[in-house]
Amino acid sequence: MPEITRFYGIIIKMYFRPKEHEPSHIHALYGEYMGEFDIQTREMLAGDLPGKAQELVREWLSRYRDRLQQMWDSQKIDKLPPLE
Repeated sequence: MPEITRFYGIIIKMYFRPKEHEPSHIHALYGEYMGEFDIQTREMLAGDLPGKAQELVREWLSRYRDRLQQMWDSQKIDKLPPLE
């Protein structure tokens, strides 16, 4: 699974679509925790990511929503800046 960015101990990744399912989403890993987030709604679809980490991922998603959707649609993964 290609890594898109990492910040504050959180790693953001995206699988290529043939192995994945709709809706378009990213995976956030934080230690032993994980969360799957809808790109458009920023809702956590699955996982056990702690609340503060969820807030950080949602803030990052709001900045890069369009770029992430383009990656999902094109299946071309690029690195994106971390949350600072």
